[in-house]
Amino acid sequence: MGATASVELAAAVAEAGALGMLGTAGMPHETVVFSLDSLTVKTAGAFGVNFLVPFLDREVVLQASSRAKVVEYFYGDPDPDLVKLAQDAGALVSWQVGSVAEASAAADCGCDFVVAQGIEAGGHIRGEMALLPLLEGVLDSVHVPVLAAGGIGDARSVTAVLAAGAAGARVGTRFLAAREADVHPTYRAALFSAGPEDTELTSTFSTWWDAPHRVLRACISEANADRDELVGETVWGETRVPMPRFCVLHPVEATTGHVEAMAQYAGQAVGHVAKLESAADIVAELAGGETC
Repeated sequence: MGATASVELAAAVAEAGALGMLGTAGMPHETVVFSLDSLTVKTAGAFGVNFLVPFLDREVVLQASSRAKVVEYFYGDPDPDLVKLAQDAGALVSWQVGSVAEASAAADCGCDFVVAQGIEAGGHIRGEMALLPLLEGVLDSVHVPVLAAGGIGDARSVTAVLAAGAAGARVGTRFLAAREADVHPTYRAALFSAGPEDTELTSTFSTWWDAPHRVLRACISEANADRDELVGETVWGETRVPMPRFCVLHPVEATTGHVEAMAQYAGQAVGHVAKLESAADIVAELAGGETC
């Protein structure tokens, strides 16, 4: 979810009784530490921190592991040293995976649980399988709890993955509707009018690495049609940075420029992103109206 997984959103989700997750990819050390300080003030609930392995700062992992309930790694081969680093500092460790082999490797490395991500998910995709066949294979192959991710946007889909054997559900796209999420109004309006058929798995926005990702299809056409080298500017940490065409960053509230041509990440659960609501209401609906 990138910068949409902000302090405010993570805190609101945690306060509602679920596990709020803070995204850190590309953030300077000082910004992550400040965000962790803010989270511990804003919520007494459980929260986790997500790290993309290609951009990992081990010192930041240590800072997060001493304060967060969960440290999660994504987009890198499971590494027992990284697992031990976070566990020794006091955190549970998860690894988000896209294949049965990767899940087995993560469990063998000592992870406390794994997140099986199907290709229905928004943003960057690790594997090539749909969620349910992936989940079935992972459940048969590991001895640790497994969370399901990808295309989960309402209480029925949560119930379905739990019935299939998952220990829990990981939800991203649905929370782009949350008031607390840092989402540009133009991006959010596009999400409100989109359905599952309006997303596409692509490699268009790949200025970091050639990693497939799911976005709203319309933004691909806009990016390909835009003739300017720069489509706008955004805020990353405390700094304003240019956004070249095909930039991996998505538009947040402070972004300026041709937002329609920027990466508008969305999973196939986007049909449930229909109106602006609180993170607490989303958590309650996902839980079938029950308190988490």
